[in-house]
Amino acid sequence: MLEETMLEKKVWAVVGANQRQEKYGNMIYRKLKNKGYEVYAVNPVYDEVEGDKCYKDLSSLPKVPEVINMVVSPKRGKAFLDEAARLGVNYVWLQPGTHDDEIMKQIEDLGLKAVQACVLVATI
Repeated sequence: MLEETMLEKKVWAVVGANQRQEKYGNMIYRKLKNKGYEVYAVNPVYDEVEGDKCYKDLSSLPKVPEVINMVVSPKRGKAFLDEAARLGVNYVWLQPGTHDDEIMKQIEDLGLKAVQACVLVATI
């Protein structure tokens, strides 16, 4: 199953990670980190998340992630998907509310593999 394949990957980027602990971007970042994943925060608004460096885009990361977890609106997610494809990222985890028909078509057109599920539930 694709979901299991992605969870076996150990290098993730959380697009939309943020500093507010009650927000999903922060909860997902913390949970992946606590589960032993090498996880990078991506959000152009912040310099750090949970005491770790936060990157403005995927190209700025010190390592190409195996999976990107999208915690941004479909409108904001489009550019990150194009960037992921350019970098050779194959897997996209779409949190509830981060996808629409346009995003799904873009993922298909770029040849990416995507899961639509809440990673907080999947990694328990």
